[in-house]
Amino acid sequence: MKLDHPRVDPLTDSEIDQETRNLFGAGPVLNIFRTLAQHPKLLKRWLVFGTHVLGKSTLPARDRELLILRIGWLCGSEYEWTQHVAIGKLCGLSDDDIARIAVGPDAEGLDAFDRVQLRAVDELRRDAFISDATWAALAERYDAQQMLDLVFAVGQYQMVSMALNSLGVQLEDFTPRLPPGARP
Repeated sequence: MKLDHPRVDPLTDSEIDQETRNLFGAGPVLNIFRTLAQHPKLLKRWLVFGTHVLGKSTLPARDRELLILRIGWLCGSEYEWTQHVAIGKLCGLSDDDIARIAVGPDAEGLDAFDRVQLRAVDELRRDAFISDATWAALAERYDAQQMLDLVFAVGQYQMVSMALNSLGVQLEDFTPRLPPGARP
């Protein structure tokens, strides 16, 4: 974690208004949502886009999680990383896959297409642009909608990582922490 305390306090259950509470259903409300609930109008509109990227994207779930994990790692967002390690495992990523994502596109043992996807994330983070060679390799498997979903997924999770880091959103008590010295 970049901060050991929140800069914007997450709302308690009693502080969340009913309209905002209805956005989350009956389950527990994660700290990211409790924090963003400080600005209910922003939260409501952001959730529409976030729901598309996370749940309605044309990308295969495993690929989407690979992209999210890589950008979370590059942004140094422990909150993003730990949340999506769990989601990634549910979507078919192995512990070895997750370790390779942290290393990046040059990691030994990477599948060729995973390597291309990680390279695309690195290029977007570094240059705000996917090179022609990487684009062509992605386009061998992805159609136009999937290419759009890839770019917007990386952008969405870079923005989310920036918010999590800057706002000081803390891990939930039940979320496993990274070992000391581990990074994102």
